[in-house]
Amino acid sequence: MVAARITVNGDETPLAPAPPHTTVLDFLRERGLTGTKEGCAEGECGACSVLVARPGVDKPTDWVAVNACLVPAAALDGQEIVTSEGLATPGAPGTPPTLHPVQEEMAVRGGSQCGYCTPGFVCSMAAEYYRPDRRSPAGAEGADGADGACDAEHGPNGFDLHALSGNLCRCTGYRPIRDAAFAVGAPTETDPLARRREQAPPAPVATSYTQGDSVFLRKETLAETLRLLRERPDAVVVAGSTDWGVEVNIRSRRAGCVVAVDRLPELRELRVESDVLEIGAALTLTEVERRLDGRVPLLAELFPQFASRLIRNGATLGGNLGTGSPIGDSAPALLALDASLVLADADAEREVPLAAYFTGYRQSVRRPGELIRAVRVPLPLAPVTAFHKIAKRRFDDISSVAVAFALDVEDGIVRTARIGLGGVAATPVRALATEAALQGRPWTAGTVEAVARVLREEGTPMDDHRASAAYRSAMLGQSLLKLYARTTEAVSS
Repeated sequence: MVAARITVNGDETPLAPAPPHTTVLDFLRERGLTGTKEGCAEGECGACSVLVARPGVDKPTDWVAVNACLVPAAALDGQEIVTSEGLATPGAPGTPPTLHPVQEEMAVRGGSQCGYCTPGFVCSMAAEYYRPDRRSPAGAEGADGADGACDAEHGPNGFDLHALSGNLCRCTGYRPIRDAAFAVGAPTETDPLARRREQAPPAPVATSYTQGDSVFLRKETLAETLRLLRERPDAVVVAGSTDWGVEVNIRSRRAGCVVAVDRLPELRELRVESDVLEIGAALTLTEVERRLDGRVPLLAELFPQFASRLIRNGATLGGNLGTGSPIGDSAPALLALDASLVLADADAEREVPLAAYFTGYRQSVRRPGELIRAVRVPLPLAPVTAFHKIAKRRFDDISSVAVAFALDVEDGIVRTARIGLGGVAATPVRALATEAALQGRPWTAGTVEAVARVLREEGTPMDDHRASAAYRSAMLGQSLLKLYARTTEAVSS
């Protein structure tokens, strides 16, 4: 097997002798690429972001920004990354490099203050700069109109500020950073990173990287992986590593065996049939969002509120559900969609309703050696849906309460109702009493006010540093009133 190595800014760099738990952040800094910074070690500040060549949606390759502080370097074996240092074009000997257009705009518009966060902003901004479907909206001013915007979150050059939702500036210098983002033009035909998008990204490679008593493994197929997990029930399974990376950094967790599943083809399919939508468990949330392109409105409403773009570029539905967290944002939405999970082991597959999957705090019916292969959503979809997330920050935050609705209202009567809740019990739960109280009742203010009182009593909310139990209960009832207000506004308009 070929020795593990990563292509960094065009140069192949061996992984050895770094331990398997070494993050991409530490791997780069130990090699002198100190533009990549550690600010939080949890994926919340973006100071560590780098670009990774990934399979594209509109082109063979997309340049995707990820949190280098979370991803094990071994997970990028055989892959290609670009750091903030690699964006500039080297000059002739004795002359400074030519700044990348994103770096140039950040400089001339005062987007760098203390400079600590700047390389991360530049990498996240570069990923958006190279997004193939970024277009100036019809009638918008040209890229030079940096002070103009099509709306609060989109510039006249088509730049989506959500691309920077995972980057934090402690100097509160967001206005000049926004100006720089809204001023960048389009890549030229000679731009090497733009041209790189026309070629396929590096193919996944089988990895067996051992240092000391620890090993990082990636198999070529799902069958091989499942056999491995039967032999190594102690193995930690990672995809985007957005959860495990925090455990490694903050709690100093170490594993004797880590198994990567993020590039397994069998876990990366998205299939739409007449009666079911099947989403591969290892597709990133960004990939799911772009491939569905609004086809599932409830998920389309969830995605922008799920952490940040940097996290969504790595996080997967399989990982979010596999952790069993009661505050994972995907579970309430998928419960409302009546989703089920396809669980696979070395012998067979089985399908389990998501409503029956969670058995306790971070516990589930998943057996040792089993993986979540896919999420299945039955079709057709309920016509009235909404996802409400109550958190202290608008983006890049953990929910205090999450509520997802999927209702079928016909001739003014609620025919079916499914409501998923997060943050109000030891597991994500269905609001079964509320669903029963709604079904068969008229969709009127009187019904909603009465049923909102039922919804306030769902779950077993607790007091913690994010919210009190009373606040959580109040927000449950308020969410139904908010849904009704929005649906009646839509009807009247």
